[in-house]
Amino acid sequence: MHPIKILKLGKDSPDDELSFELSFLASLTIDERFDMLIQRSNEIKELLVKNGYYKSSEVIKRT
Repeated sequence: MHPIKILKLGKDSPDDELSFELSFLASLTIDERFDMLIQRSNEIKELLVKNGYYKSSEVIKRT
């Protein structure tokens, strides 16, 4: 796992933020990217369940 990188800017700079984010993502391996994706997906699912918005998929029978 990569060490945590923190971007410190004197003022708002969207270009510097984007450059930092892209260089960080480019440094990740495929496995690390999928781990981050799965972790974030689980976090979102937990929030949805906690707030009553997550519904498991259902099979709808058509007649």
